[in-house]
Amino acid sequence: MSIILPALPFQKEALEPYISRETVEFHYEKHHRGYVNKLNELIPGTQFEKLDLLTIVTHPNATGPIFNNAAQVLNHNFYWDCLTPNQSSPKPALLTALEKAFGSFDAFKAQFSQVALNTFGSGWAWLVKEKEGALKIVSTSNAGNPLLDKKIPLLTCDVWEHAYYIDYRNARAKYIEHFWHLVNWSYVFDNFNNSK
Repeated sequence: MSIILPALPFQKEALEPYISRETVEFHYEKHHRGYVNKLNELIPGTQFEKLDLLTIVTHPNATGPIFNNAAQVLNHNFYWDCLTPNQSSPKPALLTALEKAFGSFDAFKAQFSQVALNTFGSGWAWLVKEKEGALKIVSTSNAGNPLLDKKIPLLTCDVWEHAYYIDYRNARAKYIEHFWHLVNWSYVFDNFNNSK
């Protein structure tokens, strides 16, 4: 089975002024596509060649370059779906859950932003739902994904430098601040709702 690069859910310039067309082109066409191409080079002739992406990432034997490239494809697929040029707000059920878990919506945003800012080196900040239903904010390094810890991803922010360096240089905090203008709350709600 060949792993496919999904189409972006928006035009490349649609996230401006917060994320430039140039960043999207490099991030999607070079980095994301590169992970897809590398994974498709690695899996033929292995036990993974007929498996779908999610199965590869969560497979106990997926390690090294196969895991790293598969997980980066999965993480990027998820990240692009978390973004939209159409500003929105969390639906009431999600907002209530966030307020219950973090005290307020602003407190959630502040905590998530701090986790994203403090993720050392390359990685991801995630809003996740735990098995028993609690909402938590976690960070993963490199190609890590919360699914490996039995947590359901609801939202992610990519804090690898390629996600923001063209637009913000080393000002990760400014990128994270602007990230909130682009969150696709409908997608986050679907993840929250479907995880029940």
